Order: sequence, then structure tokens, then C-alpha cells
Amino acid sequence: MQSEVAPDFHRWISEELFDHVPLAICVVDQQFRIVEANDRFAELYGEWRGRFCYDVYKGRNEKCARCGAAKTFRDGKTRQREEQGVDRQGNATDYVVNIVPVVRDNGEVPYVIEMSRNIAELKTLQRQKLEAERLAAVGQTVAGLAHGIKNLIMGLEGGMYVVNSGLRSGNEERLLQGWKMLEEDIGRISSFVKEFLEFAKGRQPRVQTIQPNDMARKVVASFRERAARAGVELRLDLQELGEASMDEEGLHACLTNLVLNAIDACVMSTNETHHVVLSTRERDGVLTFEVSDNGCGMDYDIKQRVFTNFFSTKASGKGTGLGLLTTRKIVQEHGGKVSFESAEGEGSVFRLEFPRDSLPRPQREETAA
Repeated sequence: MQSEVAPDFHRWISEELFDHVPLAICVVDQQFRIVEANDRFAELYGEWRGRFCYDVYKGRNEKCARCGAAKTFRDGKTRQREEQGVDRQGNATDYVVNIVPVVRDNGEVPYVIEMSRNIAELKTLQRQKLEAERLAAVGQTVAGLAHGIKNLIMGLEGGMYVVNSGLRSGNEERLLQGWKMLEEDIGRISSFVKEFLEFAKGRQPRVQTIQPNDMARKVVASFRERAARAGVELRLDLQELGEASMDEEGLHACLTNLVLNAIDACVMSTNETHHVVLSTRERDGVLTFEVSDNGCGMDYDIKQRVFTNFFSTKASGKGTGLGLLTTRKIVQEHGGKVSFESAEGEGSVFRLEFPRDSLPRPQREETAA
């Protein structure tokens, strides 16, 4: 025999549960004004009566550009978003919100219910974990740093020997040869130290609204001539993309690392023709940058070590092994991920994926908040 729910429990569900669930709940109308909210919502975000959701959640004076509620009003679909906003004290906070439509019989959506959960502590732990991993990698890299410097010093000693022998014999050609060796090795030391410092210092992203395709065009324009001199065709394959909140300098560094690695892989290949393609696309709200090449590719052992600190497949003194580590760090700071595919003798594809919902806010919005 099926038991019946007691009337007083029905009353508790309808009258009390709204304020007892451990979620911040509010009801938003089509004008994006909050018309009802529970106690937990008021605890987190403060006074809500007569205010718009974008004002309460984020301290904004206009509707969010990527408003999840607006999409639910249009299509009547339930969705989940990860957002950044401000709490009642004006402090930045992170939260996950589930947006549920209230649908009438005629299909109209007069209200949406937003149920949010504060994940600021989780985000802090994630950032601390990333920082700990970075510092651990720096510590492990110091041991390898000595080996790299030793190789570069040996190169300098070799160049000095050639210069001195040219001076002693009055051989101008040998003197110029030694000087060129010194210039190359000093350039390698400079690059080596800059990459290590960039990785070690933990640079803060400077987020602004940019056009992703513009950055792809700049990178290709910067290295097209260099690629051509190496016998590599460097080209673009761009899908039309909307603006995105990203660290322009960080994204440039990521794409530069991948493009230069791809060019070097082609130079090491025995294929008759070589090409590197930088492509962009967006699907299901995920921005994707892809750098593909038909270079030497990687075998199983190398693929397992790609993101190992200080590991490089380049000739001694020509690679620091920090480029891909730096790239992964920057992509993770954007809420994205790095993946790759490679086959020995056939080439590689490196992919940077950035879900729009996880991108950081532009700094002007952070300041305004």
C-alpha cells in the first residue's frame, strides 16, 4: 500500500523549502528584474528588491553581453553557466548558476528561475594548485637549467677559441666565423633566460576584449618570411569569430610557441614539401585555435614527455623545453585546455580550446565591479 505525504509536509515544501535549500535562488522576469528570491540569495548578494539581475550579480548597469537568462527566454531551454560576479560586499566571486524556464501552456516563458552556488573557494583552490604546479616545475627545472647553461657556455668557449685563433693568425675569415658563433650563442642565452623568467615569475593575465582572428593574422605575418626561408609554407584558415575576452599578449605567446615549434618540426622532416596551418573556428561556444604541420611528428615516448618541464626535441642550445609549459599555463588561466595529435613522420596538430563561458572578464569590467 502506497503511503501518502502528510499535509504538513506539503506545506513545508511549498512554504519553507525555498528558504532552506543551500542554494541562492531568484526569479527573473523578461525585463531581467528580480521579482522573488530566497534568504540564501539575500545573504550572498544583498538587497535585491526592485533591482536588475545584472546589477545584483555583477554590479553592472546594463545587460550582460552573454546573458544566459536571455537565451533561456528565447529558446525555453535549461542551461548551466559558470560566472564571475560580486557579492554583497563588492568582492569578486565565482559561482555556478542553473537557469530553468517557467513555461506556460502556450509556450511563453514569463520567468526564469536562477539557482546559483558559490564556488569561490573551489576556484581559489584551483588557482593555488596551478601555482603549486608552476613552482614545482620551476624547482625541477633549475636542475636542468645548469645543464642547459653548461651547453651554452661550451658554445661560447668554442666561439671564443675561433675568434682568438683568427686574431693570432690574422685570418679575417676565421675571425668573422668565430664572431658569428658568439652572436648566435649570445642570442640563445638571451632567449633561454627570457623564457625561463617568463615561466617562473607568474605573470598576471591582462584581459581585454579582442578579435581572436586578428591575433592569428599577426602571428602568421610575423613568421611567414622566416618560414619561407626554411622552405615552409605558413598559411591561415580562419572561420569568422566574434570578439572574446582574452589576454592578448598571452594568446600571442601561445600561438607563437606553437607556430615556431611547427616550423622547426618541418625543418627536421624529410618530406619534400612542408606546410604549417594556423586555423580558427568556433563550435558550441568553444573557441578553437589549431596549429597543424606535416613535419617530423612524434613517437610514443616523445608524446608522453611533451609537457615535461625542460624537455625539448630541438638541438642542444636551441630549445628550453618551457614553451609548451608556458602555453599550457596561459590556456589554463583562460579556463581552456591544450591537446595534440601526432604521428611520427606525418606531422602534428596542437589544439587550444577556450569555452566562452569560462573566459575571464575584461579588466575594465573587473575595475567597474
